[in-house]
Amino acid sequence: MTMSDPIADMLTRIRNGGRARHPSVDMPGSNLKTAMARVLKDEGFIRNYKFIKDNKQGIIRVYLKYDKNNQHIIYGLQRVSKPSRRVYVNSKEIRPVLKGLGVSILSTSRGVMTDKQARNEKVGGEILCNIW
Repeated sequence: MTMSDPIADMLTRIRNGGRARHPSVDMPGSNLKTAMARVLKDEGFIRNYKFIKDNKQGIIRVYLKYDKNNQHIIYGLQRVSKPSRRVYVNSKEIRPVLKGLGVSILSTSRGVMTDKQARNEKVGGEILCNIW
């Protein structure tokens, strides 16, 4: 069975794993998902991630992060650009998520980065998702 939106699948696995209080979630690997996991780790939304090689495309294991009350750090994940409707913005059109409390992940010509990094480097791209 082919997957029509692997990024939405990644976000759903992270969301469901956090609600079920799993220590980690596994998903099929890709370069884009690995770059998104790197951004999530840099922004403090996950503890860590690991790419596990196998005989197929590989597996990404994302280690979820919880606060002292065992609540998931990520309150919300929203897929913005979808396969049916892509959302592209230039650097001046990038808006902060929840007045700066959240993060947008963009795919730009300079790689996958946050909305703040894209505004600082004055580069636009495709908004993949919002996280808060």
